[in-house]
Amino acid sequence: MRNSERKHSQNTSVKSRLKTLERNFLETVKAGKKDEAGSALRSAIAGFDKAAKGGVIHARTASRKKSRLTMRLAALK
Repeated sequence: MRNSERKHSQNTSVKSRLKTLERNFLETVKAGKKDEAGSALRSAIAGFDKAAKGGVIHARTASRKKSRLTMRLAALK
């Protein structure tokens, strides 16, 4: 059980970080800051890729979220 508890804790931490990265990006888009939104998008994409690589989220879920965030940035410009 200890192993599963440790993995659960780590996965929860990673998912929380993903939500924070996504929220930060959406806030910068809402504020209309294009440059900051671009850097926030890059960090969010990196986070999704790492989470998918580690098996925390499914690869297609990561791809879908990255695509939707990229479309939000494109709509801003």
